[in-house]
Amino acid sequence: MSDKKDDKKDKAKKPLGRADTGLKVRVKSARGRTASSNRWLERQLNDPYVVRARKEGWRSRAAFKLIEIDEKYHLLKRGMRVVDLGAAPGGWCQVAAKKVGSTSENPLVVGIDYLEVDSIPGVVLLQKDFLDEDAPAKLMEALGGHAPDLVVSDMAAPTTGHHKTDHLRTTYLCEVAADFACDVLKPGGAFVAKVFRGGTETSLLATLKQNFDVVTHIKPPSSRQESVEMYVCARGFKGRKAADEGAPDSEAE
Repeated sequence: MSDKKDDKKDKAKKPLGRADTGLKVRVKSARGRTASSNRWLERQLNDPYVVRARKEGWRSRAAFKLIEIDEKYHLLKRGMRVVDLGAAPGGWCQVAAKKVGSTSENPLVVGIDYLEVDSIPGVVLLQKDFLDEDAPAKLMEALGGHAPDLVVSDMAAPTTGHHKTDHLRTTYLCEVAADFACDVLKPGGAFVAKVFRGGTETSLLATLKQNFDVVTHIKPPSSRQESVEMYVCARGFKGRKAADEGAPDSEAE
């Protein structure tokens, strides 16, 4: 009996690999639906992370990206304060709130997006463009003036289909997010943001290396293999003094 229980536990803990994404459901063509729409729908129906997100109550499959990043780097701990940039539809906020123990009575997570996001217990949500001039002040106000321990960003500019343009536009969002993180993080804090394959731009990478002890790139297993997205993870924020005065290069991978 105990062997069966152990087998069930092992299966529950087994990560979802890319080999699990083989097609099982075929979508028939329908009037008014394009071939690309059919392919997208078919991919969604056969994506194990989409299925698992629905079963576990996550807003989107993207929740697993933060879960996997956190499993590798142990960024989220109880009592921490977190800012989520580009929060819609709310999966990362859900993960952060659960991990840090955020509640409606004592919210420790703040999310911002120009899109409307349905309320999430323990999360303060701002419907606002992060690029607005007053957005940083609004975020800090929502945190009660407390410095966050972690700033995360899953922001990406709408794709144009032109790789270089998409890369530059998303890199710009990452640069703005990094500047914000360096302005508000607690010493020792961390920053995670989406970048596109091809690596982080030299100037952005230099800024992160100057202000954090360790800077690494990661592609979580839940990030689709064909996707050009990656994530940069900067840990060990050196504090405002390093940000203002500059510091020697640090470890990077």
